[in-house]
Amino acid sequence: MRVLLLGANGFIGRFVADRLLADPAVHLTALGRGDDADVRFDLANGSPGALTRFLDAVHPGVVVNCAGATRGGARDLTRHNTVAVATVCEAMRRSRCTARLVQVGCASEYGPSQPGSSTAEDAIPRPGGPYGVSKLAATELVLGSGLDAVVLRVFSPVGPGTPAGSPLGRLAEAMRRTMQSGDGELKLSGLGVQRDFVDVRDVARAVHAASLSAAQGVVNIGTGRAVRLRDAAAVLAKVAGYAGALHELDTPPARLPIHAPRTSSESVIEHLSATPSPYPDGCGAWQQADVRTARDRLGWRPRINLEESLADIWMEAACRI
Repeated sequence: MRVLLLGANGFIGRFVADRLLADPAVHLTALGRGDDADVRFDLANGSPGALTRFLDAVHPGVVVNCAGATRGGARDLTRHNTVAVATVCEAMRRSRCTARLVQVGCASEYGPSQPGSSTAEDAIPRPGGPYGVSKLAATELVLGSGLDAVVLRVFSPVGPGTPAGSPLGRLAEAMRRTMQSGDGELKLSGLGVQRDFVDVRDVARAVHAASLSAAQGVVNIGTGRAVRLRDAAAVLAKVAGYAGALHELDTPPARLPIHAPRTSSESVIEHLSATPSPYPDGCGAWQQADVRTARDRLGWRPRINLEESLADIWMEAACRI
């Protein structure tokens, strides 16, 4: 099976590449902007025609898109997360290869959830910031493309290589600095937030399973269990051998999503862009995935627990002490 992987150098893409390369039946080609890509191509600025010619030459059976941006202004996020996906979809429609598309989406597309609830794939997306809006627009493009396609909405990926700007990345870095300075007290904010943390290696397994499946539409990828950041901090302190005190600073109250009537994708995106969430990922105080669809349609379940993920995050942070 020939697989074309877009975004092989990203946090998720690196592990997807490793997983696909471990399958002897897969012949992998990586496309990206970096010098180490098999083929250099900028999805945000390249033309669908150029990508179509490449698809016709390589003739992949599956295209996996892990490319995109998580930070930046609305214009950059739209260019890298939405325009790039429009280019992929148009090129695949024009191509003679009839490949299957596996698009990596994110839980920020859903926006805030009611505490205690599990978000299923049929929930109406109400993203709370430009990142979630740009990813939701990409999902809508994929679902409306007429391609054989599946979108994996990944909840909060963690594990080796966790970005420093993510909640657990910031937590590990703060603990590293505290231990390095010899302080016996670590002050942190936002520890009341609860997220569904899923190991990036389990995400890679889900992408591999989706590549081989006939599943279409949206499939959630998470653990089905929300964890309070305060509890994750306690586990990280245990893993790191930090014996100091953890003090939580005051945090802003949760803002619930505004349930405005949904008339079209465009009006929802316009409305939500004007109503940002106080949380950086736009997901409010609580998110937890309903993962029954992944189990039933992909035969996938998470295998790596949060303590193992945190141990790997800390191992990388400790190397900087």
